[in-house]
Amino acid sequence: MIHTLRRKFIGATMLSLLVVLLVIMGAVNILSLRKTVQDADGLLALLSENQGAFPKQLFHDDGADRPPQQPQRDGRPFGRGNFSPETPFETRYFSVTVDETGAPIFTDISSIAAIDTQTAQEYAASVLASKRTKGFLGDYRYLVSPQDGATRVIFLDCGRSLSGFKTTLLASLGMAGAGLLGVFILLLFLSGRIVKPLAESYEKQRQFITDAGHEIKTPLTIISADADLLELEWGESEWLSDIRRQAQRLTDLTKDLIYLSRMDEAKPRVQFVEFPVSDVVEETAQSFQALATQQGRQLHLSIQEMLSLEGSEKDIRQLTSILLDNALKYAPPATDITLRLEKEAKTLRLSVENAISQPMTKETLSRLFDRFYRVDSSRNSSTGGYGLGLAIASGIVTAHKGKIRAESPDGKRLVITAAFSIN
Repeated sequence: MIHTLRRKFIGATMLSLLVVLLVIMGAVNILSLRKTVQDADGLLALLSENQGAFPKQLFHDDGADRPPQQPQRDGRPFGRGNFSPETPFETRYFSVTVDETGAPIFTDISSIAAIDTQTAQEYAASVLASKRTKGFLGDYRYLVSPQDGATRVIFLDCGRSLSGFKTTLLASLGMAGAGLLGVFILLLFLSGRIVKPLAESYEKQRQFITDAGHEIKTPLTIISADADLLELEWGESEWLSDIRRQAQRLTDLTKDLIYLSRMDEAKPRVQFVEFPVSDVVEETAQSFQALATQQGRQLHLSIQEMLSLEGSEKDIRQLTSILLDNALKYAPPATDITLRLEKEAKTLRLSVENAISQPMTKETLSRLFDRFYRVDSSRNSSTGGYGLGLAIASGIVTAHKGKIRAESPDGKRLVITAAFSIN
């Protein structure tokens, strides 16, 4: 249990850290990419408004020592802070103008060396065929704009910006991965100290239950023996019968508590071996047929033959007995109980289905395997249960690396299924 808690703690911490890092890295990189796209779209809009070239306002040819003017759009500065006098010389772009039929009219590749006329026209044809007005084609951001009865496709080389974005993205991923690895290594060392107080408390509780159980066994044995001696001397009476009955209940409860305590030990209690599980389940179930008939219930068996399982034969017998005993105790009179054992792919399923007197909520179904939990909140002792049977069943299944669940598909029947992985 402590090892499971430690693994869950490490897993939850790592998952939380991963989510936080993904959110932070995602936000930073998305904003970076958005800034790159906005700058590119600003340049393309500027080129589009100036016939595919930069306006002269960006720089001065008269050598005057004064700040360059900002390009204007609707009487307002356009792209302030994005452009400088060096922008036209730093920007690599080209454009292709086509007529209404899509035939190239003019191709301007004067501001780029990596593209020839034929390649530029092919790019333009590809963009026009896509019916999109803006987007990326490789490392080129493009804009399609109408120009006096023609159409101009302007391409802007964003290779440097995209390369910087990719470098930042890879660097952030690498740093995040290194950080996750570092935190994971730290958690491996620190989680042991974090759960140590809980582990010590749990171990003391487990040891107390084991020691107390063994100590209680002696007085219970003496009480039962004294009751037998009194019966021999004074004869059978209602009070002596009640003493023996309650002593037996306490004995059974003590045995269950000790069994659960031993199941929580880190080391396996028995060596698992392969055994014919079909025969074991059928033999155990047959012993409940007479009891079911006596109670006016019908026990139906559906057991696939020749199935085997690697585990503890004794524990599987006890698991089967617990599931059937639970069904017989709590199923309404004159109802059917069905036990199934079947193999599906690499999974072996043992299930017991019985009717229920009232629908169970999801919370009730999830708590059926809790220790000392009983659906009957009054804890009536007439059924003889303590709320430990299904907890023991869950422990047996867990020890066999399986899973157990309770469900009520229609609200009228309860199905408890134990699933085991097999070869």
